[in-house]
Amino acid sequence: MPTLNDIVAPIETAAPLAWQESWDNAGWQICPADPATAECTGALLTLDVTEAAVAEAAREGFNLVVSHHPLLFKGLKHITGATSRERIAAAAIRHGIAIYSAHTNMDSAPGGVNFRLAGMLGLENIRVLVPRRNDLLKLVFYTPAAQADDVRQAVLAAGAGHIGGYDSCSYNSEGVGTFRAVSDACRPFVGTVGELHREPETRTETVVPRHLLAGVIRALVQAHPYEEPAYDIIPLELPYRGAGLGCAGDLPEAVPTAEFLRHIVRTLNLASLRHSEIATETVRRIALCGGSGAEFIPAAVAAGAQLFLTADLKYHDFQRGEGRITLADGGHFETEQQVLDVFYELISKKIPNFAVRRAVMPSNPVGYLSGLR
Repeated sequence: MPTLNDIVAPIETAAPLAWQESWDNAGWQICPADPATAECTGALLTLDVTEAAVAEAAREGFNLVVSHHPLLFKGLKHITGATSRERIAAAAIRHGIAIYSAHTNMDSAPGGVNFRLAGMLGLENIRVLVPRRNDLLKLVFYTPAAQADDVRQAVLAAGAGHIGGYDSCSYNSEGVGTFRAVSDACRPFVGTVGELHREPETRTETVVPRHLLAGVIRALVQAHPYEEPAYDIIPLELPYRGAGLGCAGDLPEAVPTAEFLRHIVRTLNLASLRHSEIATETVRRIALCGGSGAEFIPAAVAAGAQLFLTADLKYHDFQRGEGRITLADGGHFETEQQVLDVFYELISKKIPNFAVRRAVMPSNPVGYLSGLR
């Protein structure tokens, strides 16, 4: 039987915790047992961790709840049962149920919340709307010329060297390295202990996403012939376009704006759709951000989108389109619920025939009353 860590591993691979926003608290919320060794009896998927979801997991004999929204953003000072969060935490601990959340890291993941929503709406050429910053590093290392190709390939195979649609990207220059082994415990690959050695070496420069750095360095050290490989890690200010919040894409052809708004309603099965004044007669480029995304209106305009779909827009947010872009609010739950399909597919692909399913009781805290005059 897989462990708790085995179940969440494909989620963390697709959406590393390093991609969560600074204010977020993705990852393990509650874990009564060691996730590295505790066997997982089943996983229940939910957008929000509710009392009903924990009770359902307990009835089914599942000891893992995977959610999008974290149960805990700030620490609990006490667990008395006075609030729903306290009751949920107490029930999870009492039943031995672990709770794991993938929130803004899954929002930022290609294939995550936003990319899945874009695919549902029929967009093509999907790309990140607001790339992450400070996530890209330059790795520089030095290898004996004869072994340079093998070491470089090991580093690239570990995930380095990706720039946009290209892989295996590196720059290589030749030079001479000098060193002297000063300890009798040294076992130099070339040269002699106590003597200064000069070795023709290749300097290789490449880029590494921050979340892959540890694995890339391990690959470098394992493949390198030297006892003490020399390497530099240099922070870059460049945006990392491999991940980020929101996305933009294009429809196969322009369609009337009103028709696309109806398409959103049908696709997401919405009870209602709030939108601003229609800015353009037709739309082709669409930007979106599942959940709260008002802050990305300028990015959507800069991307050349004619329509921006998000949620939680306030009254004055609808005025920010200023005749340049149509703004649509599809609801927070409604624009993020597709993440449960992402969770399901990631887990089921890695561990087929495992007991994983969506919660029966929807967790949308918002109700709609219509038809009144």
